[in-house]
Amino acid sequence: MPQRLFVDIESTHLSGEESDLLLHPEVAGLILFARNFESREQVTDLVAQARAIRPELLIGVDQEGGRVQRFCGHGFVRLPSLQKLGLLHEKAPDKAKEASFLHGWLMGAEILSAGLDLSFAPVLDLDSNRCKAIGDRSFSSDPSIAISLAESYLKGMEDAGMAATAKHFPGHGSVEVDSHLALPEDSRDMDEIAAYDLLPFRELATMYKAVMPGHLLFPQVDSLPVGFSSFWLQTVLRRDLGFSGVIFSDDLSMAGAAASGSYSHRAELALKAGCDLLLACNNRQGTYEILKFLEQEAYGSGAEAVCTMKAREQVKYEDILAAPHYQRAQQIMTTMQE
Repeated sequence: MPQRLFVDIESTHLSGEESDLLLHPEVAGLILFARNFESREQVTDLVAQARAIRPELLIGVDQEGGRVQRFCGHGFVRLPSLQKLGLLHEKAPDKAKEASFLHGWLMGAEILSAGLDLSFAPVLDLDSNRCKAIGDRSFSSDPSIAISLAESYLKGMEDAGMAATAKHFPGHGSVEVDSHLALPEDSRDMDEIAAYDLLPFRELATMYKAVMPGHLLFPQVDSLPVGFSSFWLQTVLRRDLGFSGVIFSDDLSMAGAAASGSYSHRAELALKAGCDLLLACNNRQGTYEILKFLEQEAYGSGAEAVCTMKAREQVKYEDILAAPHYQRAQQIMTTMQE
């Protein structure tokens, strides 16, 4: 079964059309947003409905904390931004590392207990105080601090049983333009990028199972945006960094991807560059265009990538509440919100 594309849905329940969409053989997964969430009970039921239709679906969400937390309250602990962990590190490094581990563990455990497989996390971008799209989503502007805290965070996710997705390779924090709105261009050369933004991805390459490249253009390095570039994905990521896991495209509906042409052309470029799984969100017409393209082209199957990112085992919410980490994690996350 091919299984290449992640799709989205409109609300807190599945429509008949969406149920049919999930049965398409090219659909690999479902990504949920805040519009799909009302409470833990509701979203758990929604996930169960999707799995009843297609048991092998890979189901994910962006649950970073701070301003990017799709499930918040109503059964989910409000998580601080990653930047707050970096600020804590300036005063108390050991406490920050513990908090980072517990942040990763709690985020992962709560998402898994609702029946999902993964959160697209963590952000490994360095915040150079230029890109508002990244900002407090980043651990730090200091590579050594970001690497230290991200290492603890990744260990927390692993302890919870969730495979991690590092984003946005090779680093979105040094450009001003938000790739949701346009294609950012960065005039630096490879040596400059490798000496700063790329460091967390390089140092932690054995700890994350997946990578999401950013819609970023580095014209001094390659003529194609990162997510559509075999140089970035095959030469730099696979060969130089030794990464052997899953490559997700970033959302092909973003304006940063639109500069590369039609939805079908974006999908073709991403697959040829080396992406294993594609995301297309918030544009149903674009989703169907990609599915039609995938039906006509043979790019192999994404089933192995789906298996890599599936949750190791079912996690019960009652077990999380009883876990030794839970009370400490809840206490620290709540304190960091103050």
